[in-house]
Amino acid sequence: MAPTRSTSRRVRRRIVTERPPALVTPPAPPAGTPGTTPVIEFRSVSKHYGVGAVGLDQATFSVDPGAFMFLVGSTGSGKSTVMRLLIKELEADSGTLRVAGHDLARIARRRVPFYRRNLGVVFQDFKLLPNRTVHDNVAYALQVTGGSRKDIRAKVPDILRLTGLATKLHNYPDQLSGGEQQRVAIARAFVNHPPLLLADEPTGNLDPETSIGIMQLLYRINRTGTTVLVATHDQAMVNKMRRRVLELSHGRIVRDEASGLYNRDESTREFAARLRNDVPRTPEL
Repeated sequence: MAPTRSTSRRVRRRIVTERPPALVTPPAPPAGTPGTTPVIEFRSVSKHYGVGAVGLDQATFSVDPGAFMFLVGSTGSGKSTVMRLLIKELEADSGTLRVAGHDLARIARRRVPFYRRNLGVVFQDFKLLPNRTVHDNVAYALQVTGGSRKDIRAKVPDILRLTGLATKLHNYPDQLSGGEQQRVAIARAFVNHPPLLLADEPTGNLDPETSIGIMQLLYRINRTGTTVLVATHDQAMVNKMRRRVLELSHGRIVRDEASGLYNRDESTREFAARLRNDVPRTPEL
Protein backbone atom coordinates (compact mmCIF):
# COMPACT_ATOMS: atom_id res chain seq x y z
CA MET A 1 0.00 0.00 0.00
CA ALA A 2 1.34 3.43 -0.92
CA PRO A 3 1.95 5.74 2.06
CA THR A 4 -0.64 8.45 2.65
CA ARG A 5 0.22 12.12 2.39
CA SER A 6 0.02 12.54 6.20
CA THR A 7 2.33 9.55 6.71
CA SER A 8 4.86 11.03 4.26
CA ARG A 9 4.76 14.33 6.14
CA ARG A 10 5.46 12.56 9.43
CA VAL A 11 8.42 10.69 7.92
CA ARG A 12 9.88 13.88 6.45
CA ARG A 13 9.43 15.69 9.74
CA ARG A 14 11.25 12.89 11.60
CA ILE A 15 14.16 13.00 9.14
CA VAL A 16 14.48 16.78 9.29
CA THR A 17 14.46 16.90 13.09
CA GLU A 18 16.77 13.93 13.59
CA ARG A 19 20.00 14.87 15.34
CA PRO A 20 23.02 12.81 16.32
CA PRO A 21 23.71 12.23 20.02
CA ALA A 22 24.88 15.45 21.68
CA LEU A 23 28.46 15.57 22.88
CA VAL A 24 27.50 17.92 25.69
CA THR A 25 28.28 16.31 29.02
CA PRO A 26 27.15 17.19 32.56
CA PRO A 27 29.08 19.95 34.38
CA ALA A 28 32.70 18.86 34.56
CA PRO A 29 34.06 17.50 37.83
CA PRO A 30 37.61 18.52 38.82
CA ALA A 31 40.11 17.29 36.24
CA GLY A 32 41.45 13.86 37.14
CA THR A 33 38.37 12.69 39.06
CA PRO A 34 38.33 8.85 38.99
CA GLY A 35 35.63 7.25 36.85
CA THR A 36 35.01 10.22 34.56
CA THR A 37 34.74 9.72 30.79
CA PRO A 38 37.61 11.53 29.03
CA VAL A 39 36.61 14.42 26.81
CA ILE A 40 39.43 13.41 24.43
CA GLU A 41 40.78 9.89 24.10
CA PHE A 42 43.45 8.75 21.60
CA ARG A 43 44.34 5.05 21.52
CA SER A 44 47.27 4.10 19.25
CA VAL A 45 46.19 6.70 16.67
CA SER A 46 48.33 7.02 13.54
CA LYS A 47 48.09 9.28 10.50
CA HIS A 48 50.46 9.26 7.52
CA TYR A 49 50.43 11.70 4.60
CA GLY A 50 52.55 9.72 2.17
CA VAL A 51 55.90 7.99 1.88
CA GLY A 52 57.97 9.10 4.87
CA ALA A 53 55.51 11.84 5.93
CA VAL A 54 54.31 11.03 9.45
CA GLY A 55 51.57 13.15 10.98
CA LEU A 56 50.96 11.00 14.04
CA ASP A 57 52.50 7.69 15.10
CA GLN A 58 50.75 5.42 17.63
CA ALA A 59 49.62 8.34 19.82
CA THR A 60 47.89 7.39 23.08
CA PHE A 61 46.63 9.95 25.59
CA SER A 62 43.42 11.19 27.19
CA VAL A 63 42.13 14.51 28.49
CA ASP A 64 39.74 14.71 31.45
CA PRO A 65 36.66 16.97 31.62
CA GLY A 66 37.51 20.46 32.81
CA ALA A 67 41.23 20.16 32.01
CA PHE A 68 43.44 22.90 30.53
CA MET A 69 46.18 21.26 28.48
CA PHE A 70 48.93 22.38 26.12
CA LEU A 71 50.07 20.62 22.96
CA VAL A 72 53.62 21.66 22.07
CA GLY A 73 56.28 20.76 19.53
CA SER A 74 58.17 22.22 16.58
CA THR A 75 56.69 22.73 13.14
CA GLY A 76 55.81 19.34 11.65
CA SER A 77 55.71 17.63 15.05
CA GLY A 78 52.06 16.59 14.74
CA LYS A 79 50.19 19.31 16.62
CA SER A 80 48.10 20.35 13.63
CA THR A 81 47.37 16.71 12.82
CA VAL A 82 45.88 16.23 16.31
CA MET A 83 43.70 19.32 15.87
CA ARG A 84 42.55 18.33 12.38
CA LEU A 85 41.69 14.82 13.56
CA LEU A 86 39.64 16.25 16.43
CA ILE A 87 37.50 18.39 14.11
CA LYS A 88 37.21 15.48 11.63
CA GLU A 89 39.00 17.38 8.89
CA LEU A 90 41.20 14.28 8.70
CA GLU A 91 40.52 10.60 9.36
CA ALA A 92 42.98 8.44 11.30
CA ASP A 93 44.68 5.60 9.42
CA SER A 94 44.52 3.38 12.49
CA GLY A 95 43.68 3.46 16.18
CA THR A 96 40.67 4.78 18.06
CA LEU A 97 39.78 8.43 18.65
CA ARG A 98 36.87 9.35 20.93
CA VAL A 99 35.45 12.72 21.94
CA ALA A 100 33.14 12.70 24.98
CA GLY A 101 32.86 8.93 24.58
CA HIS A 102 31.88 9.07 20.88
CA ASP A 103 34.03 7.15 18.39
CA LEU A 104 34.76 9.68 15.65
CA ALA A 105 35.18 6.92 13.07
CA ARG A 106 31.49 6.07 13.54
CA ILE A 107 30.23 9.60 12.87
CA ALA A 108 28.89 9.64 9.31
CA ARG A 109 30.08 12.41 7.00
CA ARG A 110 26.60 13.95 6.86
CA ARG A 111 26.63 14.28 10.66
CA VAL A 112 30.01 16.00 10.91
CA PRO A 113 28.47 19.52 10.92
CA PHE A 114 26.34 18.53 13.92
CA TYR A 115 29.39 17.11 15.66
CA ARG A 116 31.35 20.32 15.09
CA ARG A 117 28.59 22.36 16.69
CA ASN A 118 29.69 20.86 19.99
CA LEU A 119 33.24 22.14 19.54
CA GLY A 120 34.72 25.58 19.90
CA VAL A 121 37.66 26.15 17.53
CA VAL A 122 40.00 29.16 17.55
CA PHE A 123 42.45 29.62 14.67
CA GLN A 124 45.66 31.64 14.55
CA ASP A 125 44.41 33.68 11.59
CA PHE A 126 41.08 34.45 13.33
CA LYS A 127 38.91 33.70 10.24
CA LEU A 128 36.57 36.61 11.00
CA LEU A 129 34.01 37.82 8.45
CA PRO A 130 35.43 41.21 7.33
CA ASN A 131 32.09 42.71 6.29
CA ARG A 132 30.36 41.97 9.62
CA THR A 133 30.58 43.78 12.93
CA VAL A 134 31.89 42.21 16.13
CA HIS A 135 28.30 41.55 17.23
CA ASP A 136 27.37 39.97 13.91
CA ASN A 137 30.52 37.82 13.74
CA VAL A 138 29.62 36.29 17.09
CA ALA A 139 25.90 36.09 16.29
CA TYR A 140 26.73 34.23 13.07
CA ALA A 141 27.94 31.24 15.10
CA LEU A 142 24.48 31.02 16.64
CA GLN A 143 22.65 31.58 13.37
CA VAL A 144 24.34 28.69 11.56
CA THR A 145 23.44 26.32 14.40
CA GLY A 146 19.78 27.30 14.30
CA GLY A 147 19.79 29.78 17.17
CA SER A 148 16.69 31.94 17.45
CA ARG A 149 16.67 35.74 17.60
CA LYS A 150 15.87 35.39 21.30
CA ASP A 151 18.98 33.26 21.81
CA ILE A 152 21.11 35.76 19.94
CA ARG A 153 19.77 38.72 21.94
CA ALA A 154 20.45 36.87 25.19
CA LYS A 155 23.80 35.21 24.48
CA VAL A 156 25.79 37.64 22.35
CA PRO A 157 25.88 40.56 24.84
CA ASP A 158 26.87 38.15 27.63
CA ILE A 159 29.77 36.65 25.69
CA LEU A 160 30.96 40.10 24.57
CA ARG A 161 31.08 41.19 28.21
CA LEU A 162 32.95 38.03 29.19
CA THR A 163 35.55 38.60 26.49
CA GLY A 164 35.95 42.34 27.13
CA LEU A 165 34.34 43.41 23.85
CA ALA A 166 31.17 45.09 25.11
CA THR A 167 32.29 48.50 23.79
CA LYS A 168 33.38 47.11 20.40
CA LEU A 169 30.17 45.43 19.25
CA HIS A 170 29.65 47.84 16.32
CA ASN A 171 33.26 47.75 15.13
CA TYR A 172 34.44 45.83 12.08
CA PRO A 173 37.47 43.50 12.22
CA ASP A 174 39.78 45.95 10.43
CA GLN A 175 39.04 48.50 13.18
CA LEU A 176 40.37 46.17 15.89
CA SER A 177 43.82 45.33 17.17
CA GLY A 178 45.19 41.82 16.76
CA GLY A 179 44.35 40.98 20.37
CA GLU A 180 40.80 42.27 19.96
CA GLN A 181 40.33 40.23 16.80
CA GLN A 182 41.48 37.11 18.66
CA ARG A 183 38.99 37.89 21.42
CA VAL A 184 36.22 38.04 18.81
CA ALA A 185 37.34 34.65 17.48
CA ILE A 186 37.25 33.22 21.02
CA ALA A 187 33.85 34.78 21.71
CA ARG A 188 32.49 33.23 18.52
CA ALA A 189 33.94 29.83 19.46
CA PHE A 190 32.51 29.94 22.99
CA VAL A 191 29.10 31.52 22.42
CA ASN A 192 27.47 28.07 22.24
CA HIS A 193 29.25 27.05 25.47
CA PRO A 194 30.87 23.92 23.97
CA PRO A 195 32.25 21.22 26.28
CA LEU A 196 35.55 21.35 24.36
CA LEU A 197 37.49 24.37 23.09
CA LEU A 198 40.43 23.86 20.70
CA ALA A 199 42.83 26.78 20.21
CA ASP A 200 45.50 26.55 17.51
CA GLU A 201 48.34 29.03 18.20
CA PRO A 202 45.96 31.59 19.79
CA THR A 203 48.85 33.92 20.75
CA GLY A 204 51.07 33.29 17.72
CA ASN A 205 51.01 36.84 16.32
CA LEU A 206 50.48 38.77 19.56
CA ASP A 207 52.81 40.71 21.86
CA PRO A 208 53.55 39.28 25.35
CA GLU A 209 51.09 41.47 27.26
CA THR A 210 48.25 40.79 24.81
CA SER A 211 49.10 37.08 24.95
CA ILE A 212 48.63 37.12 28.72
CA GLY A 213 45.19 38.68 28.23
CA ILE A 214 44.22 35.94 25.77
CA MET A 215 45.41 33.20 28.13
CA GLN A 216 43.52 34.88 30.96
CA LEU A 217 40.38 34.77 28.83
CA LEU A 218 40.90 31.08 28.00
CA TYR A 219 41.42 30.39 31.70
CA ARG A 220 38.17 32.20 32.52
CA ILE A 221 36.38 30.01 29.96
CA ASN A 222 38.03 26.91 31.40
CA ARG A 223 36.70 27.82 34.86
CA THR A 224 33.14 27.58 33.52
CA GLY A 225 33.75 23.84 32.98
CA THR A 226 34.85 23.83 29.34
CA THR A 227 37.87 21.64 28.56
CA VAL A 228 40.58 23.67 26.80
CA LEU A 229 43.31 22.26 24.52
CA VAL A 230 45.87 24.79 23.25
CA ALA A 231 48.44 24.03 20.53
CA THR A 232 51.30 26.52 20.76
CA HIS A 233 54.97 27.31 20.13
CA ASP A 234 55.05 29.77 23.05
CA GLN A 235 57.21 27.79 25.47
CA ALA A 236 57.61 30.72 27.88
CA MET A 237 53.85 31.04 28.24
CA VAL A 238 53.47 27.28 28.69
CA ASN A 239 56.05 27.30 31.48
CA LYS A 240 54.25 30.10 33.30
CA MET A 241 50.83 28.45 32.96
CA ARG A 242 51.99 25.32 34.85
CA ARG A 243 49.34 23.11 33.25
CA ARG A 244 49.66 19.68 31.70
CA VAL A 245 51.94 19.61 28.64
CA LEU A 246 51.91 17.03 25.85
CA GLU A 247 54.94 17.33 23.57
CA LEU A 248 55.13 15.83 20.09
CA SER A 249 58.14 15.17 17.88
CA HIS A 250 57.87 13.62 14.41
CA GLY A 251 54.37 12.42 15.25
CA ARG A 252 55.32 10.70 18.49
CA ILE A 253 54.52 11.74 22.06
CA VAL A 254 57.87 12.44 23.74
CA ARG A 255 56.61 14.13 26.91
CA ASP A 256 53.38 14.03 28.90
CA GLU A 257 53.93 16.16 31.94
CA ALA A 258 51.27 17.09 34.50
CA SER A 259 52.45 20.34 36.08
CA GLY A 260 50.15 21.04 39.01
CA LEU A 261 52.23 23.74 40.71
CA TYR A 262 49.38 26.24 40.92
CA ASN A 263 46.37 27.03 43.07
CA ARG A 264 43.35 25.38 41.45
CA ASP A 265 41.09 28.02 43.02
CA GLU A 266 43.06 31.07 41.85
CA SER A 267 40.96 33.85 40.37
CA THR A 268 41.48 35.09 36.83
CA ARG A 269 43.15 38.21 38.25
CA GLU A 270 45.54 36.13 40.37
CA PHE A 271 46.17 33.96 37.34
CA ALA A 272 47.15 36.94 35.16
CA ALA A 273 49.28 38.41 37.96
CA ARG A 274 51.16 35.14 38.30
CA LEU A 275 51.85 35.14 34.56
CA ARG A 276 53.27 38.65 34.96
CA ASN A 277 55.27 37.54 38.01
CA ASP A 278 53.38 40.13 40.00
CA VAL A 279 51.12 40.13 43.05
CA PRO A 280 47.49 41.30 42.71
CA ARG A 281 46.84 44.45 44.68
CA THR A 282 43.17 43.75 45.38
CA PRO A 283 41.21 40.49 45.47
CA GLU A 284 38.86 39.78 42.56
CA LEU A 285 35.20 40.31 43.37
